[in-house]
Amino acid sequence: MIIGPNPSFWKERNVLVTGGASFIGSHLVDTLVSLGCNVTVIDNLSSGTLENLRESGSKIRFLKMDLEYCKLPELLEAFKDNEVVFHLAATHGGRGYIDTHPADVASNFSIDHHVFEASTSSTVDQVIFTSSACVYPPKLQSKVGSDYLLKESDADISDLGKPLSSDLEYGWAKLMGEVQLRSFIRQYGIKGCSVRFVTAYGPRENETHAIIALIYKAFEAMNPYVIWGDGNQERDFTYVSDLVTGSMLAAERVNDGSAVNLGTGRRCSLIEIARMIFEIMDFHPRVKFDLTMPVGVLSRALDISKTKEVLGWEPAVSLKAGLKTTIDWYVASHKRNGGIIERILLERTP
Repeated sequence: MIIGPNPSFWKERNVLVTGGASFIGSHLVDTLVSLGCNVTVIDNLSSGTLENLRESGSKIRFLKMDLEYCKLPELLEAFKDNEVVFHLAATHGGRGYIDTHPADVASNFSIDHHVFEASTSSTVDQVIFTSSACVYPPKLQSKVGSDYLLKESDADISDLGKPLSSDLEYGWAKLMGEVQLRSFIRQYGIKGCSVRFVTAYGPRENETHAIIALIYKAFEAMNPYVIWGDGNQERDFTYVSDLVTGSMLAAERVNDGSAVNLGTGRRCSLIEIARMIFEIMDFHPRVKFDLTMPVGVLSRALDISKTKEVLGWEPAVSLKAGLKTTIDWYVASHKRNGGIIERILLERTP
């Protein structure tokens, strides 16, 4: 039986969501509001939008703030009276973005520190930090067709004397975010945990990410249809509502600074995803592979056995159902440009 968030845990709780106008953050906000939380959202709208908060906008407190540059007194005023912080704010994007913006994603070091400092200096009791499967060593993800599932212990920050390795600057920043949170827990007694997301998709996502990029190209009738790399790179695609549920369960059950994986444990290649999109959209182009573009690690999927045991969580949305919902949203909410604009595949624009 799949377990959902406990309504009695969340009702009337004061919750702050950083990055709450973003793709995943806005879905989390909607769920928190539906359970009776008093929600504050902090976002600088660099990639999130107020439109994403349309469903909950009248029921939340929204603060436009840039967490990289805010001073502590300003942050303390924003964090005041909140009990739980879901920290999703980050400089992030899909593979094309993080590959071409290494200095930008390194700003996450300061963003995370400011959030943890404000949390420990205010009324906040616990912080749930949104981490990433990019924290895992690339050498464990270097072979197409691998059946190895990444375990939390493959990026173990409980013993910093052991070697660590992560995927690009973004992965290192996320790993150090986990280290920072754990250090604040050790030194100041705050509670919290890290949730390691793997390739997320769903409504409100932008085109720098794989599935939305593939949908965008089909929506614009790109022919020949270009796939980055040879199309065999594999990912563990996880639907947004499953990530929201897992994050909330982690808040209820994990407080020692440890990390849990949120994924499906199943791989699917980009060419397989593209074919599923073609079938759903009744679009059948000639496919071309661009080997010059960034593709990242070759095979990534998460071991979720610990998560099932600790949280009682497992993904509820199948890939086919999630793709159909995402495509329906994209078609209903976008207008055709008459061609592909390459820039939006690399830049996180609202």
